[in-house]
Amino acid sequence: MYQWRDLKPAGSGAMALPRGFAPALPRPPERLSLVVDLAEDLFSARWWRGAATLILLCGAAGLTAPKLEPIAAAPTAIDALAAREYRAAGVAPLSLGGRSGSRMVANDRVEALTAAPERTQILLDLRLGAGDRLDQLLARMGARPQDAADAARRVHSAAPRGLDPGTAISLRLGKRDPSGLRPVERLALRVGMDLDLTIVATSAGLQAQASRIAIDSRPRRIRGRVGDGLYWSLRSSGVSPAAARDYLAALATRIDVGADLGADDRFDLVIAHRRSATGQESSGPLLYAGIQRLAGPPLQMLRWSVGGRTGWYDAASLTQVSSGAMGAPVNAPVTSNFGMRYHPILRFARMHRGMDFGARWGSPIFASADGAVSRAGWAGGYGRQVRLVHNGGIATSYSHMSRMVVAPGMTVRQGQLIGYVGSSGLSTGPHLHYETYRGGVAVDPRSVRFAGAATIDRAEVARFKARVQQLLGTGRAG
Repeated sequence: MYQWRDLKPAGSGAMALPRGFAPALPRPPERLSLVVDLAEDLFSARWWRGAATLILLCGAAGLTAPKLEPIAAAPTAIDALAAREYRAAGVAPLSLGGRSGSRMVANDRVEALTAAPERTQILLDLRLGAGDRLDQLLARMGARPQDAADAARRVHSAAPRGLDPGTAISLRLGKRDPSGLRPVERLALRVGMDLDLTIVATSAGLQAQASRIAIDSRPRRIRGRVGDGLYWSLRSSGVSPAAARDYLAALATRIDVGADLGADDRFDLVIAHRRSATGQESSGPLLYAGIQRLAGPPLQMLRWSVGGRTGWYDAASLTQVSSGAMGAPVNAPVTSNFGMRYHPILRFARMHRGMDFGARWGSPIFASADGAVSRAGWAGGYGRQVRLVHNGGIATSYSHMSRMVVAPGMTVRQGQLIGYVGSSGLSTGPHLHYETYRGGVAVDPRSVRFAGAATIDRAEVARFKARVQQLLGTGRAG
């Protein structure tokens, strides 16, 4: 809004524009442009001009474009002789003139044959598949059934344990007989790492020829620095994943592998190893596990067998080492732990002196540790019960069984079947009531761990120590 005083008369007496406004200039005439945006001012004169320009440009491009013709070489005329040579070298059905080669003109040195001669021998390289049998493999290759069975029988005599899947076999079959099958002339294969077996056809039938390969069975010793991680240091030193796991499990029975080892500690292990004279290698189980610690005494553990059972034994104390953990007595979830609870039948709170496992009726029950059966029978509210006595004043009981398979005085091992789940005694349904006692007092089963027991007989001590020195002194360095 403007006041009257802001309006001043012009020189001709006309009223001037307000201050701050410039006079409107005339719009310049629009220049002719061929560039038109067809998305604006649809169907206006300017739009139609742009559309016409586009159509004219497309038409001009089409009229001036070169013709599209296939790129190909000009056909070359060939004579009849060249055409015959081309057909001989080409791959085509016989009906279209294809040939496997040029024909030679018969003369005094070349005689035309009406049929190709039969191959007198066939050489094959085979590999035995998983679950396959040698006689079946030979029969599939066209060998006579009697020869296939005879060859397989002779291989089994030389290798009673059988052939490993993937065994390479070299086979030579002879001339086809009237039945269309071929005899076995030669069969060669390697059985394991230490035996080359060859079966050849003779006038007396197939005969086996065995050739032994020298095997170096010295164990392999691997040592190194723990560094930033023991497992990866073992793997980078050439230890297999299985041997590395066994080594860590053996150390875990004595120390906390994650907290008790330093970067400058030194690992030492010996692995069973075999190497053939032909260069084949095969690693076996871990035999020795040792560790040299800067902040603690060294550990030396040897895999040793006592009473038909193999385990780890401490070279210093001559005691068997184990994780100390008790095995699960049944494969089922825990439904009630050790402690105070409301009894579902007696209807009052009382001490629950064990653990309940919610297993189905008839589920197998196993001994949680090595021990001797001190009781197997009816035990009042516990129903059918088996009680085991273990080393270190530890005892375990297994109650509410449906059936027992052990008797008092028997010796059982960890994981051995002792009975089946039931609901005998004071029970509301099938389950296993499992209790653990230390010095006759019920304790939480999860708190019990066993210590190693000195089980190496004095007569075995010298042999045990000699084995340790043998592994550490004569093992092949890794």
